[in-house]
Amino acid sequence: MRIRSRHGRAVGALLTAGLVTVLTAGCLQQSGGGNGGSGGASGDSDGTVTIMYGFTDSSSDQFQAEINKFAKAEGINVKFEPTPDFNTVISTRVSGNSAPDIAIFPQPGIMKSFKDDLTPLTDVVDKSNLDAMVPGIVQAGQIDGVQYALPMSLNIKSIVFYPKGPFDQAGYKAPDTLDGLLQLTNQIKSSGTAPWCFGIESAAATGWPATDWIENLMLIQNGPEVYNEWVDHKIAFNSEPVVKAADTMSQLLLTEGNVNGGRQSIASNNFATAANPMFDTPPKCFMYRQGNFVARDGGFPDNVLQNLDSTVGVFPMPGLTAADKPVLGGGDLASVFTDSENAKKIMNYMASKDFGADWAKANGFISPRKDFDQNNYPNELTKQMAGFAYDSTAFVFDGSDQMPGEVGSGSFWREMTAWISGSEDEKTALDNIEASWPATS
Repeated sequence: MRIRSRHGRAVGALLTAGLVTVLTAGCLQQSGGGNGGSGGASGDSDGTVTIMYGFTDSSSDQFQAEINKFAKAEGINVKFEPTPDFNTVISTRVSGNSAPDIAIFPQPGIMKSFKDDLTPLTDVVDKSNLDAMVPGIVQAGQIDGVQYALPMSLNIKSIVFYPKGPFDQAGYKAPDTLDGLLQLTNQIKSSGTAPWCFGIESAAATGWPATDWIENLMLIQNGPEVYNEWVDHKIAFNSEPVVKAADTMSQLLLTEGNVNGGRQSIASNNFATAANPMFDTPPKCFMYRQGNFVARDGGFPDNVLQNLDSTVGVFPMPGLTAADKPVLGGGDLASVFTDSENAKKIMNYMASKDFGADWAKANGFISPRKDFDQNNYPNELTKQMAGFAYDSTAFVFDGSDQMPGEVGSGSFWREMTAWISGSEDEKTALDNIEASWPATS
């Protein structure tokens, strides 16, 4: 799941182009058009291309600079339309026949609700550009096998952060299997320090970090095919694979002594600052599983961010075997409502390996292209995190971002919070999520 803003807390600067909509995930609305990609009258007769998106912090400035760099060279005028209420605004615009020419969708589910209004990208984006991208995120832009959205940016969720110096000095080694992660958890616990940092508080979006854990373990233990069947509700939320994932999460995190502050602190511990105690002297915890965005302004403490490469270590959430390298992630998806030559040029630029170079240098962007020049990334840590996606054996898009809003940003959040806080047991939580799934989905 992805966060829209800091919700007034110390996490505002975490917003990036690929990090924009936890709170609006429940606002999915059906488009009212059905005009097969005609788009409406948003673009101007002079060839101006309108682009609407939902990130409104400094990432908006960096995105506009990247687009303008290309557009000015091509003689294309671009009108940018950032909005913090993207889901509602895009629905209103489409139903009012005034869709933007290009929209940057934060979630596949939102994009797919406008299928009848979007232009298939078969003749818009060069296939060679898509072939250069991480496969799983390309598939997130497809509807029934047809490409309707182009991955513009990439987030990596399957990252375990640790305090580099103390971790190495203690003799701990990054595991390469899930069993090894369980062993490392017990090894750290035996030293008298909690192995894990963990917090799921996120104002109205409290609970979403726990959904990422379930999704990550579903992928690791079952593979991408079963994972996608679960996301599509072809597998029940209280079925054996999901129970196994929840059991493993409980073993890692909810066992007494495994989390800094204890289980009772998790629901009130803000996700953005939950990892900070691992940078204390001595560390109060040693591992924190989260997305790459916490290693940016507003995530880790400033003194840590100033020395990322020497202070922070990372390893990917490991698979069942050392050869398995499954990765959970996300990203922003660009779609076309109004097909024009100028819109086509901009879409292909966003798909190119040149897009995002300056943005990446500002530590705000990870490219979905495996051939992106990694020298653009500002530090070795970002290169390493991007490499987890580029070297993955399976990459899947955040599951709750693809589920119906009633579940993905509703019951899934609530029931994970209730279970973790101890107000109900695991079985009840999973049964309640299953019961909440819309009958038509």
